[in-house]
Amino acid sequence: MSNQSTRRNFIRKMATGVAGMALAPEVMGAAGGNNRIEELSRNNKYGPADTIRLALIGAGGMGLADANTAITVPGVKLVAVCDLYEGRLADARKIYGNDIFTTRDYKEILQRKDIDAVIVATPDHWHKDISIDAMNAGKAVYCEKPMVHDVSEGAAVVEAQNRNKVVFQVGSQGLSSLGNEKAKELLAAGAIGKLNYAEGFWARNSPEGAWQYRIPEDGNDKTVDWKRFLNKYPQIPFDAKRFFRWRCYKDYGTGVSGDLFVHLFSSLHFITNSKGPQKIMAMGGLRFWKDGREVPDVLMGMFDYAETPEHPAFNLSLRVNFVDGTADSTYLRLVGNEGSMNVEWDRVTLTRNKAYAATDDPLLATKLNKDNPLNYERKKMLPPDTTVFNVEKGYKGAHFDHFFNFFTAIREKKLSVEDALFGYRAAAPALLCNDSYFTNKPVLWDPVKLKVVS
Repeated sequence: MSNQSTRRNFIRKMATGVAGMALAPEVMGAAGGNNRIEELSRNNKYGPADTIRLALIGAGGMGLADANTAITVPGVKLVAVCDLYEGRLADARKIYGNDIFTTRDYKEILQRKDIDAVIVATPDHWHKDISIDAMNAGKAVYCEKPMVHDVSEGAAVVEAQNRNKVVFQVGSQGLSSLGNEKAKELLAAGAIGKLNYAEGFWARNSPEGAWQYRIPEDGNDKTVDWKRFLNKYPQIPFDAKRFFRWRCYKDYGTGVSGDLFVHLFSSLHFITNSKGPQKIMAMGGLRFWKDGREVPDVLMGMFDYAETPEHPAFNLSLRVNFVDGTADSTYLRLVGNEGSMNVEWDRVTLTRNKAYAATDDPLLATKLNKDNPLNYERKKMLPPDTTVFNVEKGYKGAHFDHFFNFFTAIREKKLSVEDALFGYRAAAPALLCNDSYFTNKPVLWDPVKLKVVS
């Protein structure tokens, strides 16, 4: 379709749709300045009054953040905590009370009849085993991203969810944000025209942000269940760095791609309804944090998405920089032939190209004036280039929304917003990005059949 036709369709969709009511006056050229702020709102309603009894498996920084958010959802109670470091169990008893059940063995959690759901916030190399064991025990599972440690593990998690018919949700919390939902509406309505390119960036510039987590003074082979931590990987002597800074090591973590790219894949796939890319390439290096880690601190990935019934062909570039002077910035940007939008969890910034009539052509205008010196065509008021959608004040955030959606799925016995299949398709390109980096060659992936193409 022509640009003008596409714009007319977008205007018509946005003007008649409930989701587009706020944008319609801007598109139609109504009064209002550039960068007009639109408010997004959500009506969160609490479902059945029954209490969901929750257990946390993995009580590190992300695990505690998950648990603390989860228990702010009405009708949720934390009843048990599991971790391999005794210091975290002691902290859990201080935070949640001495009556909370604590253990080093997650299987003791799964044997309890008074637990309905678990958060799996362990190092990545334990995600598959604990998730499958929990689903086999009939528990609902909220598993931190990435869903699996290796691309070969995903099918088993999907099968376990299908077989047990339990709720399973991956913890890429931005997926449930108001920002993602608005971006999905805008893209479907034609706000940026035909998508052809997307890019994402995640920057950090601090030791903590680069995974140099604090190592407790009492962290040793007596306070840590080191053998259990290692799982199937080489049984080496206790190493406090490997335990407390596990993200830095390939046996336990998934690098910057598995930690951060996966968030961007989750959001992009939700917004575009995509199943994933067909070709993956990566490059980068270890530029600064040379502390014994085995993974790069700067990584760039290029991804080729083929045309599907859900979206046109487009390309994606993603970057992570742990030595970045912009300090802790992140974004996801979608670019079409008629505009672009920057997607944040609490804001969407939509920028559209201006339409120029043929009479704006200087040569044509000169000819018209020569033929008719009195000809006068009054200029029009143009709509703004940029519209900013901000969340309503008091919004509890994407992290709360993701848990709200998880517990709603449990109560209503329905699929979660990021089930095992979706989580696998988000994790796979992130994990294959690592494979491309370490093998120094592109990887071909079939996102429908979920397998590497040789």
